[in-house]
Amino acid sequence: MSEDLHGNVPDSFPVALVIIDMINDLEFPEGEAFLEPATRAAGKIAVLKEKARKQNIPVIYANDNFGRWRSDFTEVVDHCLNDGVRGQPLVELLRPNSDDYFVLKPKHSAFYATTLETLLEYLKAKRLILTGISADVCVLFSASDAYMREFQLYIPSDCVASGSAQHTQETLEYVERVLSADTTPSDQLNLEELCRTGE
Repeated sequence: MSEDLHGNVPDSFPVALVIIDMINDLEFPEGEAFLEPATRAAGKIAVLKEKARKQNIPVIYANDNFGRWRSDFTEVVDHCLNDGVRGQPLVELLRPNSDDYFVLKPKHSAFYATTLETLLEYLKAKRLILTGISADVCVLFSASDAYMREFQLYIPSDCVASGSAQHTQETLEYVERVLSADTTPSDQLNLEELCRTGE
């Protein structure tokens, strides 16, 4: 097997930041309920992302294609920024950088039928910081798949959101109890410590 994924992946790194479904138009029936908590989470994720980039932590966007099977990630970003959609504030806060990674996912989990597992394998990542929406569906399903693949999980409590605060809180309690996830808020997360290669 190629060690460098044909030159398209950086040197191996023990941690990756995964941003789930935040490039989102929120144009679905429950979207209004998501807007405030998701925007609040987006602000926290944006700060965490900048800190991660300073530590050279790879940033991976795992995003639905919203049924646009002929679209690519750039088109999804452009749609959210330029078509007057409800979710525009999220994308303005979390506009991808040119060196970020992305995977388009057809279902809830960021792992299902995507290239995420292959990318993480070549990065040699052992720890995942999962953020995004919705906490109780796509983040939870992605966390479950990551747990079964023996990743150490960090799900900052202020970097996930869902349609209700109750659903978010119940999910955080579940991932702590069942998936051994660390839900320390993002401003208390020691990224330098996570980047150390030792177990």
